[in-house]
Amino acid sequence: MKRKIIVSLILGAALSLPTFAHDLFLKLDSFFVAVNSKVTINILNGTFMASEGAVNYARLRDVSIVAPDGGRTKPVEANFTKNETTSFLNLDVRNAGTYVVGLSTMEREIDLEGKDFNDYLSHDGIPDTLAERKEKKELDKKVRERYSKHVKAIFQAGDVRTDSFKTVLGYPVELVPQQNPYKLKSGDTIEILCLKDGKPLVNQFVQSGREADGKVATGQDVRTDKKGVAKFKLNGAGKWYVRFINMTRLDDPELNYESKWATLTFEIR
Repeated sequence: MKRKIIVSLILGAALSLPTFAHDLFLKLDSFFVAVNSKVTINILNGTFMASEGAVNYARLRDVSIVAPDGGRTKPVEANFTKNETTSFLNLDVRNAGTYVVGLSTMEREIDLEGKDFNDYLSHDGIPDTLAERKEKKELDKKVRERYSKHVKAIFQAGDVRTDSFKTVLGYPVELVPQQNPYKLKSGDTIEILCLKDGKPLVNQFVQSGREADGKVATGQDVRTDKKGVAKFKLNGAGKWYVRFINMTRLDDPELNYESKWATLTFEIR
């Protein structure tokens, strides 16, 4: 019993770490699946390689599956399983085509010391807020932040490519590819529209990376153009991610910043 209590305390502490410790990704063992198969999607709360804490179903504001014909369904709690570190979304895939899976969390708030917040901004790709804090000489200032995470994966069943990949789910922030990843190959360029509240995000800092041979290679860091589009060269096969964190300063004495996280995952052969 004592050991179980200690394990619970450790897991609880992991889930309350500063937000820079926990990205959120949807990842399949393979993004190419068979028709008429059972598919498990790993919900990674940590890094692109490992989850550090299972996400509870009660924390989710939306879960959506977009089928090849564009129809959108909502998985229920019975579709989710978890272990001590990872949650899983389990699906039955019946039809050939390109699928989109989306997951959106409710908002949470966290208090951070100035140094921890600065490290988070530097580590997780939020250079504009860090530059503003330097300019205003606020690097030592503690902050309270409200955050939420909005993530998507695109996977392919069978050989039929469909236009469902570009479905907009209407999340607070969202990454929408402008080409079907499963019509692309290594060496091609993918264009990804970055949205906030349904509108293009201009000059947003966006990052990419890929897993190949069990290792993660950091990709390009780019800015979106005047149409809110980020362009990435797919310089290798593997499981890819694209991510950004949009952070805004709040005029509220009790709350200093709001961040909205977005990730998109897919695979290139």
